[in-house]
Amino acid sequence: MKKIIGLCMLLVVAACSVVPLTGRRQMLLVSDSELLSASLTQYNAYMKKAVKSSDKAKTDKVVRVGRRIAAATEEYLRQNGMESELQNFRWEFNLIKDKQHNAFCMPGGKIVVYEGILDLTPTDDDLAVVLGHEVAHAVAKHSNERMSQQLVAQYGAAILGAALSKKSAATQQLASTVFGLGTQVGVMLPFSRKHESEADYMGLVFMTMAGYNPNVAVGFWQRMSQGGSSVPELLSTHPSDETRIAAIRR
Repeated sequence: MKKIIGLCMLLVVAACSVVPLTGRRQMLLVSDSELLSASLTQYNAYMKKAVKSSDKAKTDKVVRVGRRIAAATEEYLRQNGMESELQNFRWEFNLIKDKQHNAFCMPGGKIVVYEGILDLTPTDDDLAVVLGHEVAHAVAKHSNERMSQQLVAQYGAAILGAALSKKSAATQQLASTVFGLGTQVGVMLPFSRKHESEADYMGLVFMTMAGYNPNVAVGFWQRMSQGGSSVPELLSTHPSDETRIAAIRR
């Protein structure tokens, strides 16, 4: 038993990574290639069911702002010795016909924005708050961290080593639960409050690097907080409005 636990501890230590910008250590038990393969299956299933927006101007806006933030983010990674991370990103920015005030990001930079949230983002700067946040989820590998936590929770520390030896199958199985896009359109297991706060901070930095004004973030989240029952999906596990806005001001 001691040997098994020792092996598991070594696996966990070996899987430790550091989040860009924040320096927070995280446990990543799933390889980038496995995660991208599993999530892409779910993403493609979702996109087959989703209805893309027919509004060209709004779609162009989402793509324009998203690509600008992605380009600035990739430049940051290059300048800070993280060029190897670039191979994990195949950025896509889709606008979906849906009245929800929502957006989400899949691993590898597959980002979906719902038309409804554009009611709260009248300017490119406002939209950059949303897209910077989603880009940050991808760069911080929050989906990998969440899936790794699910692996540990499902298999337990005592048999983690055995689970990891077959993690390709486990990853595919967990993907349908973690991402959930194959069964319920546009519904993912929410990120933790820690992840959301981290994405808020990183998103502000990335949008600033791209030349957008981060000061509009406070106004955007104030508008979101006034949405009431129309925005439970996005805010369900986020920090409280007061906490989030205070943190953004800092």
